Amino acid sequence: MNKIAFIGAGNMARAIIVGLISSGVAAKNIMVANPSPEKRVQLANEFGVQHTSDNIEAATFADIIVLSVKPHFICDVCEQLSSALDISNKLFISVAAGTTVTQIQQALHCNAALVRVMPNTPSQLGLGMSGMFASQEVNAEQKAASDKLMSAVGKVIWLPTEDKINDVIAVAGSAPAYFFLFMEAMEKHAQTLGFSAEESRMLVQQTALGAAQMVEHSTAEISTLRENVTSKGGTTFAALEQFRKDGIEEMVTNAMNAAIARAEEMAKGN
Repeated sequence: MNKIAFIGAGNMARAIIVGLISSGVAAKNIMVANPSPEKRVQLANEFGVQHTSDNIEAATFADIIVLSVKPHFICDVCEQLSSALDISNKLFISVAAGTTVTQIQQALHCNAALVRVMPNTPSQLGLGMSGMFASQEVNAEQKAASDKLMSAVGKVIWLPTEDKINDVIAVAGSAPAYFFLFMEAMEKHAQTLGFSAEESRMLVQQTALGAAQMVEHSTAEISTLRENVTSKGGTTFAALEQFRKDGIEEMVTNAMNAAIARAEEMAKGN
């Protein structure tokens, strides 16, 4: 059984740990490293995982090292690990946006086996969507272990090239916020129509949940599902025509392209 170390104890580390424990991974095979005790001690108390303030101890313990620190810390952590121990047989998994395989391997001072993952926040509920890219050093066993790890918090797709990570950011990584923004706008207008804050939220969240469930449980195209609730000349038709008139498709395209452009800038250190 692979031993797994998390460098960093933030929300994504927590989400993956919850998924791993739920899928049957023994807590004794998981260690969390974080300089401040609060989050790692909480994880240890809740799930029985091991914890430490020492990144070196965690990396020494593990076969798989999950780099879940903020992007601007990741190279420093990798430098620290590579200078202190032999990492040649370890698998690294990075969930940091904007930090490339080349940048991480340079910080590790070797062509370490590395999987880049772009998850999203619904991973915290086991409903995540992650894009994954494996460096050429990753073998079949390591790729399967990475797949199992991220499948514990949702669904995964493997990407043929690293640059597709930026596309996943636009389509899935950043996308929960798009839906939240849309829901927020609906909630606000519902309140102007006289519904209470509680009623407005329930109306919006239940409708969004139902729509998502219909997409998941239907083999029909999303466009067909939309057409099925749109009678020509009816209320839904009027609303959708207004969305089109206001340029919703162009707006969404521009927003997604802006996310990709920013991801590319971050990869260049800007």
